[in-house]
Amino acid sequence: MTNRQPLFEKLENRRRELGLSQSALADRSGVSLPTVQRILSGHSPAASFDNTLAIADVLGMQLDAVPMIPAHELLKKQALKKAERLVRMVQGTSALEAQGVSARHIGQMIKKTVQELLAGSRRRLWAE
Repeated sequence: MTNRQPLFEKLENRRRELGLSQSALADRSGVSLPTVQRILSGHSPAASFDNTLAIADVLGMQLDAVPMIPAHELLKKQALKKAERLVRMVQGTSALEAQGVSARHIGQMIKKTVQELLAGSRRRLWAE
């Protein structure tokens, strides 16, 4: 990215780098999908500061469009968050069946799930 590159291009490039759909970005930022599309396409030169800041925050960027968090770290953070949620669901189901899983096994399940999420589709990683 160059310093002369417009902000909307930097945001769009980061979104693509993270494999985040515009729809998922809209959901996570609380900004409507049409507004996200206008901002990322450059067709909204007078976009509100709050909307642009919300989008940049989800992308792990500051408004000067310099990534605050390297992409691989942000992806790993998202994978861990999703893996923990998925394993908690499994643990909850197992507990209901009186087949609880030990803390050590939970940690192993989370680690394996993080690896699988990072190796798979980025869209799946960001999907709720």
